[in-house]
Amino acid sequence: MKCKEVIKCLELLVPPHLAESWDNVGLLVGDAEKEIRKIMLALDPSEDVISQAIEVGADLLITHHPLIFSGMKSVTTESYVGKRVCRLMRHDIACYTMHTNFDATGMAKTVADLLHLKECRPLEPVSEDGKADLGIGRIGELDVAITLKEFACHVKEVFRLPDVRVFGEADRLIRCVALVPGSGKEYAKCAMEQGAEVLITGDVGHHHGQDAAAQGMAVMDAGHYGLEKVFSSHMEEVLRRELPQTEIIKAQEKEPFWVI
Repeated sequence: MKCKEVIKCLELLVPPHLAESWDNVGLLVGDAEKEIRKIMLALDPSEDVISQAIEVGADLLITHHPLIFSGMKSVTTESYVGKRVCRLMRHDIACYTMHTNFDATGMAKTVADLLHLKECRPLEPVSEDGKADLGIGRIGELDVAITLKEFACHVKEVFRLPDVRVFGEADRLIRCVALVPGSGKEYAKCAMEQGAEVLITGDVGHHHGQDAAAQGMAVMDAGHYGLEKVFSSHMEEVLRRELPQTEIIKAQEKEPFWVI
C-alpha cells in the first residue's frame, strides 16, 4: 500500500481540517508514493522513537505531536529538528502527524471511555454536519459521586501514572468530570460554566490551579504525557482493523521526566 493510500485512510478517520489554524498536521516528512509495509506509532517523534523506527525497519512513523511545528528556513543537522528530519529521510521513513485534529476526534473520547464517564459530550464542540461528538475535551458523569481523593487514586491507577497533582479539597464529593488531555488549563472557565466539579488535564500552573479551586472546581494535573499516551494504543487498534495487511508497531515510550 502506498503512503498516500494510508494517508487517505487516516484522513477519513481523523480529518485534517479539524486541526487548529496554528497547528501543523499531515505528512511532514517523506514521499507520498512510498510503499508502506510497516508502521510505527508514537506520541512524540523523539530521537529514541526515531531510533526504534530505524531499528525495526518502519516505513512510516505516525505521531501525535508534530516533528516540525514552527517554520524552518533550513533543514540541517545543526538543529535538533533538522537532525531528526535528516535521519528519517536517510532511512527512507515517512512521518505523518495528527495533532489537534485527533484531539477533536479521538483523544478525549478514549480517555473518557477508560474512566467510564456517562452522558459524555465535547467540552468545546466542533461544528460538523451530523457529527455532534466532535470537539476538544469531554465532560460527563461518574456512576456515583466519590471523593476527590478517591477519584485521583482511580485516575492514577487507570493511566498508570507515577503521581497526580490535585488542587481542591480531598474529601469533597465529585461526580461531574471534565477532561482535556495534554495542556488544557485554559479550558477551566469553560468547564466551570458547564458544571464540572473537577477538570483533569496537564501542564497546570500554580495560579491556574489555585484560582479554579477558589471558584469551586477542583483541578487534577495528570501530566501532558499522562493522558495523551493513549494515542498509540487507540491508533494501533484502529489501524489493525483498517489496514490488516500492514504491520503495526507501538514505540516503547515512557514519562519524559522522573519523579522522586
